[in-house]
Amino acid sequence: MADPTSYRPKPGEIPDSPGVYRFRDEHRRVIYVGKAKSLRQRLNNYFQDLAGLHPRTRTMVTTAASVEWTVVTTEVEALQLEYTWIQEYDPRFNVKYRDDKSYPSLAVTMNEEFPRVQVMRGPKKKGVRYFGPYGQAWAIRETVDLMLRVFPVRTCSAGVFKRSAQIGRPCLLGYIGKCSAPCVGRISPEDHRQLAEEFCDFMAGHTGTQLRRLEREMQQAAEEMEYEKAARVRDDIDALRRAMEKNAVVLTDATDADLIAVAEDELEAAVQIFHVRGGRVRGQRGWVTDKVEEIATPELVEHALQQLYGEERGDAEGSSGSGGVPKEVLVPALPDPVEPIAQWLAGRRGSHVSLRIPQRGDKRALMDTVRRNAEQALVLHKTKRASDLTTRSRALEEIAEALDLDSAPLRIECFDISHLQGDDVVASMVVFEDGLARKSEYRRFQIKSFAGQDDVRAMHEVISRRFRRYLLEKQKTGEWPEEELGGELETGPAPAAPAPAHPAPAGAGADGQSGQPAAGAARDEDGRPRKFAYPPQLVVVDGGQPQVAAARAALDELGIDDVAICGLAKRLEEVWIPGESDPVVLPRTSEGLYLLQRVRDEAHRFAIRYQRGKRGKRLRSSPLDAVQGLGETRKKALLKHFGSVKKLRAATVEEISQCPGIGRKTAETVAAVLAGSAPSAPAVNTATGEIVEEE
Repeated sequence: MADPTSYRPKPGEIPDSPGVYRFRDEHRRVIYVGKAKSLRQRLNNYFQDLAGLHPRTRTMVTTAASVEWTVVTTEVEALQLEYTWIQEYDPRFNVKYRDDKSYPSLAVTMNEEFPRVQVMRGPKKKGVRYFGPYGQAWAIRETVDLMLRVFPVRTCSAGVFKRSAQIGRPCLLGYIGKCSAPCVGRISPEDHRQLAEEFCDFMAGHTGTQLRRLEREMQQAAEEMEYEKAARVRDDIDALRRAMEKNAVVLTDATDADLIAVAEDELEAAVQIFHVRGGRVRGQRGWVTDKVEEIATPELVEHALQQLYGEERGDAEGSSGSGGVPKEVLVPALPDPVEPIAQWLAGRRGSHVSLRIPQRGDKRALMDTVRRNAEQALVLHKTKRASDLTTRSRALEEIAEALDLDSAPLRIECFDISHLQGDDVVASMVVFEDGLARKSEYRRFQIKSFAGQDDVRAMHEVISRRFRRYLLEKQKTGEWPEEELGGELETGPAPAAPAPAHPAPAGAGADGQSGQPAAGAARDEDGRPRKFAYPPQLVVVDGGQPQVAAARAALDELGIDDVAICGLAKRLEEVWIPGESDPVVLPRTSEGLYLLQRVRDEAHRFAIRYQRGKRGKRLRSSPLDAVQGLGETRKKALLKHFGSVKKLRAATVEEISQCPGIGRKTAETVAAVLAGSAPSAPAVNTATGEIVEEE
């Protein structure tokens, strides 16, 4: 691992101008390519104190052994050169997009004497018109089959075309009228090319022109009493309209646009792109990337634009297809700065390109649809990744190696604390076994011993409660001698577990959708499951060094020393171990880090869900809810005017009616309801007249 000071350029060597820089490792391989408006300012950021760098950046600069740069004139030139070098060197620390599957496109080989319509995958070729990409190849073939009736363009391979020309007999499509048979000279090369151009115009969204032309031909044939010809043209129009129906209309106007949406988390990002031509979705595409470097949404958008349009050309061969640069590009966030990327897109298209964020209307609604597709793609990618047995095994092995465990942690429990400014403090416990969530083992805790924003104290309490219950379960079965449990555990028996058919009580509940016990779980004598019978090999807490120390202290107080503990801090994804002053930094591509993050996020989700439910019940229990005809606006006005329900209850009808929006009749109703909901008077013994105190 190299020391960045060993290859840091001398002061004054780095120019203060736009350019592109490359970091190389000891083997002279390019590991990172970046661009900058000012090379001097950007590179100086990499050579500051290592403790102040992000872990990903720290790993990159310590892996590198040298840095070099190239000066350019403008930021647009820097953008173009950066993309070229990323494609050439494939640096390991740059964002790399990969297709989540191989998408086929409809291609028309305009670079041949007799253009051919076919389904193509892979890199694009010069002189070929592309439309798509499409989700399935069969969808392309169905559309082409309908359109060949009107535009009988050649679809056969070069071998079939050559053989038909040699024998002087066309293929089957030529006999049934779905090919103009240029192989046997039924149509001239010029007329066949005209057919191919009309086919491309229709696919590019210029549908109205072709339909109007066919309607004129049908009317003319009918006027000339050529009814058979008119019927054929009528059927051609119906075929084209059926082909158009295969692409849903999403915008009322003839919009040409690409819509790009991003769904991301700390480790990965999914990009979805909808190609809209002539107001219709003509294609869809998706990418997934590992976030090897620290990168925000605007930078992800910039990289996606480079990936999408990097190889496009602004000439007529590529601009009309759905893969070319359209007039409008809609994104979730604008790159910073936006001017260079806008100029670059305009250069690729050959005219102005509108790059913006949709704010309202149909385009905003369609952007929401694209975003949902991106979120679904990210979820599907993570699901496939988590369901892979080999990947899960590697993740557990990496965790065991990083934390210096004797064996892979087959059972992992993660704890998280949730509250709203110190109110409704709750905690969650989620369980992962063999790298998969075990929702029947989830538990939730209500922190009642204190209130406030003290996550460390709450973590100590919840860990103590969970493992105290575990020791009590062992005491029941005789696995742990009673004299070794300590006096603190003898305060009373553990609460009985509820029957599986009923929801779990607050303090030890499970997810509402997964509350049933797992098959084979440890059970009491009466057949009910023992909730804390199994100890984990690893406890993960959501937090850094303070939370980890609190969890370790709780286990030490109970005499448990065979359970490993670690914490995962959200900000930098650092793994903290008890007693260590420095965290363990797992690589961003580590499957172990991905599993720890998934466990942590699940615990956070479960805690937030429980906390919101408790808060919602508390907010819905206002005495004003019983006042008929009193809406939320006037409730808020009353509480704002008086400050609290207690002061409102003590107010007179006249004082209540002085609140804006509250009339005399409503004030009387509010006063009557609050008087009826007041705390009940103390009970009086009728025999002695003494007040009976509540226990």
